[in-house]
Amino acid sequence: MQDNFKSGFVALLGRPNVGKSTLLNQVLGQKIVIATDKAQTTRKRIKGILTNEQGQIIFVDTPGVHKPLNKFGEFLVDEAKVSLPDSDLILFLVDVSEPAGKGDNWIVQNMLQETKTQIVLVLNKSDKIKNEEKYQANVQSYLDLFGENKPEIISISAKTGKNKEELISKIFEKLPVGIMFYPEDVVTEESMRDVAQEIIREKILLNTKEEIPHCVAVLVEKYEEKEEIDRIFASIFCETKSQKGILIGKGGSMLKKIGTDARIELEKIVEKKVYLELNVKIEKDWRKNKNALERFGYVEN
Repeated sequence: MQDNFKSGFVALLGRPNVGKSTLLNQVLGQKIVIATDKAQTTRKRIKGILTNEQGQIIFVDTPGVHKPLNKFGEFLVDEAKVSLPDSDLILFLVDVSEPAGKGDNWIVQNMLQETKTQIVLVLNKSDKIKNEEKYQANVQSYLDLFGENKPEIISISAKTGKNKEELISKIFEKLPVGIMFYPEDVVTEESMRDVAQEIIREKILLNTKEEIPHCVAVLVEKYEEKEEIDRIFASIFCETKSQKGILIGKGGSMLKKIGTDARIELEKIVEKKVYLELNVKIEKDWRKNKNALERFGYVEN
């Protein structure tokens, strides 16, 4: 390992749906976190690890931050907050195709104002805005949130990878000389059970309408790993009978579609056959229930 090997922890912070998970997958060159256009796609802190000749960056992808409305909302905000004090750098990701809004202001006032950690303002979705005057006005609206202590900025597109290398270089500039925390071939510390739960939830998000995504939790009850095939038994929890009906679909069509889509993606990841069995169960008001939140893994670590 070279003498000037840089390493450190980088928190990805931003309001829901600004592209944090898309950016992480883009930077790592492979999918380790699910990314959809729906809020609350990321629910837990997920580490993604980039290692090259310059050093090692441990990205911590946090849930989209918004003012919490229930215990589950409080968990999401806490997940993001916990990442900040231990980070060497915070990437505050915003959608520069729109001016700064209340959600961005809430994050700056409640999470970034007092931090001693370095911040880089990452202007995502820059490819969506063609008018230079509008672009500059939007950039200024984000800088104004910080008052006198304005952060450095970088403009990117998480979707296309525009300025990805420039962003990685900027991160390494700001990280301290350090050790290799993870072996160089490790890209995440998520287990296959975690990955399976997230892939199933992604397929629910992509296949169902607005009311369903936020009320769903997925729990892998059993994961059997064999040489020829992985057998996964998972439960999908929702809050009402009508939601259960939507998830199952006419003659079981929706559940079959979710299961097939998830199985195909999981087979690509494990590079062998996957047997996936899904059940839908009702857990009334689980987002307000501390015991249910713990059972589904939504607890502070």
